Order: sequence, then C-alpha cells, then structure tokens
Amino acid sequence: MTRPSGSQLKLKWECISNHHEGDNFLAELVLTNHSDKPLSGNDWALYFNTCRKIYAESVTGGVSINQINGDLFKLAPTKDFGTLAPGESRTIGYKGMFWVIQETDAPLGFYVVYDDGTPAARAEAIGDPEIVPFTRLEQRNRNLNDKVAPVTAATRFADNKDLSLLPAAEVGLITPTPQSLLHGHGEFVIDAATLIVHPAELAGEAAFLQQSLADLGVRPTLAAQGTGIVLKMAKVTAPQVTGNLDEAYELNVDSHGITITGTTAHAVFNGIQSLRQLLPVAAWVNPQLTLAVPAIKVADAPRFAYRGMHIDVGRNFSSKETILRLLDLMALYKLNKFHFHITDDEGWRVEIPSLPELTEIGSRRGFTTDETDNLVPCFGSGAQVEDSHGTGFYTREEFIEILRFATARHIEVIPEVDVPGHARAAIKAMNVRYNRLKAQGLQREAEEYLLTDFADQSKYESVQLWHDNVICIAMESSYRFIETVVSDIEAMFIEAGAPFLALHTGGDEVPHGAWEGSPLCQTFMADKGMKTIQELQDYFLTRFREILTRHKLEFAGWEEIALIREQQADGSHKAAPNPRFKDANFRPYIWNNVWGWGQEDIAYQLANAGYKVVLSNVTDLYFDLAYAKDPQEPGYYWGGFIETRKPFWFCPLDIYTTATVNLFGHPLDREALDKMARLTKAGTENVLGIQGQLWGENARNAGRVEYLAAPRLLALAERAWAVDPGWTFIADADQRNEKMAKDWNQFANRLGQRELARLDGFLGGYGYRIPLPGAVVEGGKIIANTSAPGLTVRYTTDGSEPNAFSAVYEGPISASGDVKLATFSSTNRKSRTVVAGE
Repeated sequence: MTRPSGSQLKLKWECISNHHEGDNFLAELVLTNHSDKPLSGNDWALYFNTCRKIYAESVTGGVSINQINGDLFKLAPTKDFGTLAPGESRTIGYKGMFWVIQETDAPLGFYVVYDDGTPAARAEAIGDPEIVPFTRLEQRNRNLNDKVAPVTAATRFADNKDLSLLPAAEVGLITPTPQSLLHGHGEFVIDAATLIVHPAELAGEAAFLQQSLADLGVRPTLAAQGTGIVLKMAKVTAPQVTGNLDEAYELNVDSHGITITGTTAHAVFNGIQSLRQLLPVAAWVNPQLTLAVPAIKVADAPRFAYRGMHIDVGRNFSSKETILRLLDLMALYKLNKFHFHITDDEGWRVEIPSLPELTEIGSRRGFTTDETDNLVPCFGSGAQVEDSHGTGFYTREEFIEILRFATARHIEVIPEVDVPGHARAAIKAMNVRYNRLKAQGLQREAEEYLLTDFADQSKYESVQLWHDNVICIAMESSYRFIETVVSDIEAMFIEAGAPFLALHTGGDEVPHGAWEGSPLCQTFMADKGMKTIQELQDYFLTRFREILTRHKLEFAGWEEIALIREQQADGSHKAAPNPRFKDANFRPYIWNNVWGWGQEDIAYQLANAGYKVVLSNVTDLYFDLAYAKDPQEPGYYWGGFIETRKPFWFCPLDIYTTATVNLFGHPLDREALDKMARLTKAGTENVLGIQGQLWGENARNAGRVEYLAAPRLLALAERAWAVDPGWTFIADADQRNEKMAKDWNQFANRLGQRELARLDGFLGGYGYRIPLPGAVVEGGKIIANTSAPGLTVRYTTDGSEPNAFSAVYEGPISASGDVKLATFSSTNRKSRTVVAGE
C-alpha cells in the first residue's frame, strides 16, 4: 500500500489551557496530509517525545496513546480513525499532567512508523510540529495559583528601570571583581618586540599567554630573562588579600612592563586572565598590532576554592568543540572545576575500550524495534540515528584531548558516571553484550558485566518516566562493571597527564519501588540480614566507595546519597543527614532548594553535620532553566526562571535574606524560614564553593548550549570568586535592596560595556544570550531600556524587522503603530524582536 511519506505529513500543536481540573492542561495536535495519497489502515503509528504525561482516556480524534518508555509515546489509529484523505486534517485532543507554558514543553521529534509492531517496521521522519503562539493567560500561566507575571516588553522595562548607563571610567575592568585594584598613571604597550619572561616551571602558562595575545593581533617572544611581561612564582604578601591563598596573585602594570606574581602556577594563570581582561575590548573582535594595558595594581585571591560548572552531555550530545569552548570560557572567568556528566539514561558519551558496547549501543538514539541496535529517541531527537542531537560520543583520543585542554587551563575535570539510577544506556548496552556472548555459548563471559536481573518484576517510574533505568546492585557483575569503567577512565587521565582526584557517582533520583521485585536483590538482602531497601542502597554506596578508594579518588555525588528519610511525629517523612557517610570523605552536591518543597536548608544541615558540600542550588544555579517566563525562551522552569541577576544575587552562606517568593510567586513564610538551619562556624568552613549546572534536555545544539550558559556563567564566576558583597548583613530591607540594586547596576554595566563585547570576538564569537529590550508607551512616546546598559537598541516604525542599519534608540520615540525593537551586540548579532506595548 502506498501511503504518505513522513515529509508529507505536517503537524501543528497548541496549548488550549493550563487551567483545567487543577494542575492539568488541554492541548490539540492537528495532523495534515499534504500528499496525494490517503493515510489509512491500522498498521501505522505516530511516535514522539513529550515531557508531560498524557491521560490515555482523554485522547480524541480516532487514535489511542501508549507510553513506550521514558518520554517516548505513540499515537495509533483506532477503528474510528478511518482515512485521512489528501489535503485533509485531523484534530487530536488530549489532557496532560501539569502545565505547558514554554515552546520547549511541546511534543517534539515526530516520526511515522509503517508496519508498526512487525519485523518489517520502518520509520520516516516528520520533525517538530508548528507551535501555535502562547498568547492567552490560560496558556501562559501554570494554573490559577500562578502569580509569576508572564514576561512582556513592559515587565522587562520595569525590571530594568533602576539601571542606568555608567561612565566608562566607573565600570569595573576585571570580572570577577578582584579584592584590590589601584589605578596608576600611563600604560604599557605590548607589541611584537615584547618579551614574555618566565621560569621553566611556568612554560605552559607563558605559552598560553603568548597564544592569547596572538589571538588579539600581537605575538610576543618567550624568553628566560629580560623585561616586558614577567611571570614568576612567589608568595603573595599583599596584606589585604584573603581567601584561598594557593590561588593568590598580584598583577602590576606600569609604563616599564607587566609583572604577574603567583603563589602557584595556577595563581599565575589567574593573573594572566586578569591581564587578558585589561586588553582593549575592541581587539577581541578586530585584532590590533599593539595592545595598550592601563597602569594598574591588582592583588587578588578567590573566595571559594571550588568554582564549578557542570554540563550534561548524556541527554543530548555536545561535540568536543563545544566542550573546549566552554572550558575556555570558564578559564577566562577563573572557574576551576568542570563537572562532566558523561552518562545517563539517554546516552553513554565516552569510549570505554574494555566495554565497546557502551558507545556502540548506548551513544546512539533513533528508531529501533528492540534497542539491540541503538536506544529509543528522547527529547525530540527523532527517528534518524545519524546526525541527531541524541547520537554521539567522545573517542578515547577526544576525551584525552579534552582532559589535556582543561589541565592546561588549571581546570580539574570531575567525570560523572551516574549509578545506580539514571543508568539505562549502560543497562541496554550490557544486555546486548550479554545476548551476543550467550549466543556464542560463552555464558560466563556474558554475565561478567551484566547489570540486569532478568527476573526483576519491580514496578517504578523515574522522574524522567523510565521504568527500567536502575542497575541490579545485588549482582557482583555490577561492581565489576563499575571497576572496569573507573579503570579505563583512569587510564585516560594518566595518559593525558591530568589530575584524577574525584569521581562523581550520581546517586540521585533512584525511583521508589526499585529492587523490591528483584529476586536477586531480595535473596541478597535476606542473606545479609538487611531489612530495608535503604540498607541495600547503603551497601551499594559502600562498595562503590571502596572501588574509588582503591583508585585514590574522592567520593562525590548528588545530595540524595547523604540523606535519609526520617519519620516525623505526624507520620510524614523528612530528609535529614545520613550519618553513615559523614566520615567517608563524601562530597555531596546540593541541588534541591526549591522554596516550599521542604528541603531548602538541607545544604546547611549537611555542612553543619560535617559534610564538605558544593552548593548547586536549582533556584539560582540551574542554567538549563529558562531565563524568563516567556514561551519562546528555551528551557524548563520546575525550579523557577533564572535571569542573569539570579546567580549574581545568590548568597551562598545565607540564602534566606534575599529570598522573597516561592515557585509560584507567593510571598515566603518568614516564620517558617526562621526555623530553618543556619550555618554554624564549622558548617561555613565546610562549604567548598558553588557550581552552575547545565542539564542537557533542551541543549539540542551548540548554539543552545552557549545561549543557556552565558552570560549567567559570568554571574556565577562573580559570586564564586569575589568577596562577600555584604548584603545579608544589612538588616534594613530598603537599605539592603538599595545596595543590591547598586551592585547589580555596576555588574550589568560591566556586561553591557565590556564583557559581552569581549565575548563577541572570543573564540570567533561566543553565542551568549542577548537580552531583549524592555519598552513601554508613556505619554504617547515609546521608552526603551536593556538589562545590560551599553548594548545598542535599534528600532523600526514601519513594521519591518530591526537590522544593523535601523535607527538607534537614544531617547523616547514619537511614533504610532507597531514599533519594533531589538538589542544588538557589537557585531550586530540581535536579540528577538519585541513590539512596544505588547
């Protein structure tokens, strides 16, 4: 039977309302047949990914719905579907769980499968649907309780109203802000005759500086002695410098030359980053033959020893080039820990030579009938395996290159191998290995790295909707698997000459019900005298720690590992520190501080209990979340909306003072906040630092990664490095808010006048998010502003799109009709267009 190809089927999707029966939404999917052939029969299905569960009984339009696994669903025709004739459309309505207020909430990655459910099944890509704009409040609010205002040009204008353009002389020169900076007189000019003088132990740092200057147009010569730019290691004695003195440096510039002195090679490297930021901003876009550096004296050291950035490449793959660009950005702003999330349910991303199936199967996503060739599509990755954002891995050589690149920039790589949950890619890959060897009659070899109890009848569903993503921790083969993976990763670190100090074990979001129906686990527990699943999980973590100890690695993981559920007097359960791992050299990363969820103070509880913690707070530091409550902003919002000012205003040691509203915009209960844990003196010393997270669900390409990362990463760096701004010590709320607004204005001007212009030329142009302008109509005139004073706003009055030749906004505009505005970078890259008054 001849039927429409996938490319001839088109889809349009619309959220009808989020205000349906409480926390449910209504949506419609319109399927149109653009071919000259009918779509009929009952042996086809539409497959797609959606982050929201759909109520099966609610589906209309002559189709039924079935969840395959995870976020993969399919619509199949029922007897009522009949035929979709050429040119005809069919509306499929449904009710879903929770809300859909952003375009990234829409179902994505559609494909049609003909001969579905048979060995002859074949898939044809359709792609993403056309998404009907979200315009009504019931589309843009989560429910009737949602008090967070949808973002408009007017709300952006109000958010920016306290910002003002500062004179260039009042804008900070270095980000993050150094502890001490004194301006001198005159300048030093770097040209081709300049020497970079350095001892042998700073050869790597000198070479890095030489190449950095060459990128801006000048390539000095390296020398063992002489004058010019002198790098040296010595104790930094500036009395005003506090913090992590292992990274302390001094930078002195006068008309005779430049000297960078650091306590360690890493400290000298920090000084080099400050020098780079003193170079003419224009040279980053248009290289110059000479580079003038203002006379200045800087003495500096970081507030926190741990200043981290995380990226998840398991959900969607990011190329080696994307990772190197992110590492370079981290180095420029003195971040020093790279948390590399390389495995998850949806993908295994690094070659493990001892277990090739991990990447042969686990790194590939696309249409499959049994997952013996690749994993199923996720997050809209679609039917095609090749050239999909769901497919990819780093070869051993590429991973070593990444390690060397990071090490040269004094960035420690902390790989994450996520177990026992979030392990589906590994589980499916090892099942393929098992079946292949078993078919060869090699039963012992087949079971050597098996992660599955095939008799397991456990019923569970993970947060990401998987039903089979937890390894069997009663099998010795699971520990053999972990040992082998750790050994192969360690070998790559050794070959790269990179420090392998810690392995992040994940350990998060193990779904309730896992292992309860596993005969192997139940027998194992009985043999060991275990009464609870918690005891079994603690056993697993103890074994994992023993493996890491043999490899001299620190034991790191998400907060769940350090927590137990304590029963309260009313029968409820509350998270509390698990004393079992307090003295196990375990480093928890604390993420769940969503206001109103009951774990807002868990980081402080753990620090006070003796755990060395890394603050990874979702409400301020999850850079995969959308910047704003705007349907066209990519990202989720389950932890809130994270504008750049959120990480800038983050107060690591006192999150309560600046907290005002919960997830839905309601004022926080101050009485309840007062009862939460505060850091003790010992607890304060146990806060290692902070880390930004960039999860991969919506990071579908390199451009999206850079858009989500920056400029928020710069605000993260400011809070991780610069001294405490003192906001939490100002008791009067009005005075505190005034000081916070003043500090934000300074940082916003630094972004608009210096940092973003620098990034326009950095690595050929880093794809940071350009903030949309704010605009209102007042007194018949249009007034505009931006969250980064110094950026250019351009506009049109004839309905056309603003471009690089459009009028520059310099003051109130007298115009009628649709006035369109957009913010432009120094290289004329533009933001989305806004219409004044909308």
